[in-house]
Amino acid sequence: MQSLTFNQKLGRFILNWILLMLVWLMFTSTLFWQEVLVGAVVSMLLSLASIRIFTCCDFSILRPDRIFWMIWYFFVFIKALVVANFDVARRVISPSLPINPGIVKFKTKLKTNYSKMVLANSITLTPGTLSVDVVGDTFYIHWIDVETTDPEEAFKIIAEPFEKILLKIF
Repeated sequence: MQSLTFNQKLGRFILNWILLMLVWLMFTSTLFWQEVLVGAVVSMLLSLASIRIFTCCDFSILRPDRIFWMIWYFFVFIKALVVANFDVARRVISPSLPINPGIVKFKTKLKTNYSKMVLANSITLTPGTLSVDVVGDTFYIHWIDVETTDPEEAFKIIAEPFEKILLKIF
């Protein structure tokens, strides 16, 4: 494991503290000073404890170009989610539709574990696909209707729209 510089640790600590504090404020939905103070202390302690664990990103994730791609990713994901939901609903309503379940594999260009986790979760959250395993840069996906067993074609259908944007974010 690489040794973190002071600036990297400080960046992770502050970013994590801000994110945890925002989550605290959303869950408590109050701005009473006592609750904000407790949230600040709890968030600070959790941030300190997770400096080495919280490895997704540092302040560079807050660059305007990356924020743009995160917002764009949200819309691409929502579109894929809606399309997949209608596809699965159509299969449920019309059982005569053929399904061909199976597991396909493909490789990703993503390098960090965090970006691979985001891709795997995005695939799993779209109905009809389920991330079974990620080994190195190879994804194993259960697909409700396997259209192809060619890894490159499966990648284009299942993951390419997500990966293109994730490469720009991470």
